[in-house]
Amino acid sequence: MQEDVRVRSTAQIAGHPIHPMLVPIPIACFTGALLTDIAYSVSAEMMWANFSAWLLLVGVIFGVLAAIAGLIDFLGNRLVRAQMPAWPHLIGNAVVLILAIFNVLIHTRDAWTSVWPLGLILSIVTVLILPVTGWLGWAMVYRHGVGVAR
Repeated sequence: MQEDVRVRSTAQIAGHPIHPMLVPIPIACFTGALLTDIAYSVSAEMMWANFSAWLLLVGVIFGVLAAIAGLIDFLGNRLVRAQMPAWPHLIGNAVVLILAIFNVLIHTRDAWTSVWPLGLILSIVTVLILPVTGWLGWAMVYRHGVGVAR
C-alpha cells in the first residue's frame, strides 16, 4: 500500500472509527456466554443459563450495531473492500452473528435444553471463529492501515 493513500473509515465519530469501538462488547459477551454455558453444564444452576441468555442477547444487539458500522465502512470505501482480509472478515463475522442469533433463540427454551447440547455447541463454534475474524480485523488496521490516522 502506498504511504500517501489513506483508507479512512466511513462510519466515524470525530474521526474515530465506530466499528472497532463496538466489537469488544459482542466478543466479551459471546465468550462470557460460553463460560456460563460451561458453568451451567457442570452445575445445573439456573443462574448460569440466565446469564448465558442475557449475555447472548446483549452480544447480538451490539454485534448488529458493530456489523452496521462495519458494513458502512465496507460499502462506503472501495479501498476497504480492496484489502485482502476484508471479505473473509465480513463473512466470518456474519457467520458469528447468525450463529449467535440462533443461539439466542435456543437459549429461550427451558434451562437444560437451552444449554445442552445445542446451546453449548453454538457457543463453542461462535467463540472458535472469533479469533480468526479478530486476526483479520487486526490485519486490516495494523497491516493495511484501515481507519488509522496518519
